[in-house]
Amino acid sequence: MTTHFSRYLPLAFILLPGILQAQAQEELGSQKIELTTDPDHHKVTVRAGGQPFTEFLYPDSLEKPVLYPIYAPDNQLITRGFPLSPRPGEPVDHPHHLGLWFNYENVNGLDFWNNSFAIPVEKKHSYGWIRTDPNSIVVGNTNISMSIGNTALPGEANNGSIQYKAAWTDQQRNTLIKEATTFTFSARKEERLIDRTTTLTAVVDVDLPDAKDGVLGLRLTKELQIPSNVPGEFVDDKGNITKVAAGNTPDINGNYITSEGKQGDSAWGTRATWCMIYGRKQTDTLSVIMIDHPANPGYPTYWHARGYGLFAANPLGQKIFSNGKESLKFHMAKGQSVTFRYRIVIAAGGRRLSTGRIGQLADGFARIK
Repeated sequence: MTTHFSRYLPLAFILLPGILQAQAQEELGSQKIELTTDPDHHKVTVRAGGQPFTEFLYPDSLEKPVLYPIYAPDNQLITRGFPLSPRPGEPVDHPHHLGLWFNYENVNGLDFWNNSFAIPVEKKHSYGWIRTDPNSIVVGNTNISMSIGNTALPGEANNGSIQYKAAWTDQQRNTLIKEATTFTFSARKEERLIDRTTTLTAVVDVDLPDAKDGVLGLRLTKELQIPSNVPGEFVDDKGNITKVAAGNTPDINGNYITSEGKQGDSAWGTRATWCMIYGRKQTDTLSVIMIDHPANPGYPTYWHARGYGLFAANPLGQKIFSNGKESLKFHMAKGQSVTFRYRIVIAAGGRRLSTGRIGQLADGFARIK
């Protein structure tokens, strides 16, 4: 009997991309992202493979929109609970450190970074507010493949996105900057990715002079702090002093490492393409990596990576990080726009994420325009 293979070739070519995509998903252990909107509570819930990933919170009671809480692939929290959901034994300093956020310490003299419920009413005029437009929020699966290294995750099946617009205002609701942000989420069995793209457009002439506190910030669970027997004091640009207690309980065991090989507290105030904090929590090692994008201002960024649990990338505060050797007076004329792109990687497993794997993730991210 003669078999005519030619009659099956068109069907094979139709099925092949789907087969290869399914094989790629299986090999990578990729998980579907699900997003659920809850406008009554001003939040969007993100799940990966049916498990909690994070929530996008945007109520006017918060001084900025945030991703909080954030879970690792093993369902352990990487974020501090305070101030929204305090956990026993964790530090309660810096109430403005909530989840993952994006803002800056000095925008035309207004402090957007340090604003929180702890600021007295009579001082609020010196602080800025980022107000999200709830009608601008768009969520859904994306058909844009998300490069995670040498292989791209199939976009439509797995990735999810949240888009929103916000206004950077003073206390009288006068807008200085318009913000347009897209979060793209993807997940594998042992890795979760958050890609953030934020475009700022000046409504008026805007100065963002050299300042320590900015721009992408994350407050970590206490296990990822660097052990220390010495309490600290930190001063913001308004002269407010925040005291940070020493942290050296047995469960505190974090450590930083950068793409340039800086480790521990030595990572602070140095430039690098990426920075990782890692440490044991229960039986797993958690790794949290921030990756800078080559198109960002000030690339490679300075790392405002504190041992007490603040993990931040600040490309605009060059003077303090370089001990005066560099300076940047960032200015946006009315109508001018600037875009910032960052990738956050959260991994869990028997050991920290390898620098080789981080390099793949960074290279893949750099190819995204």
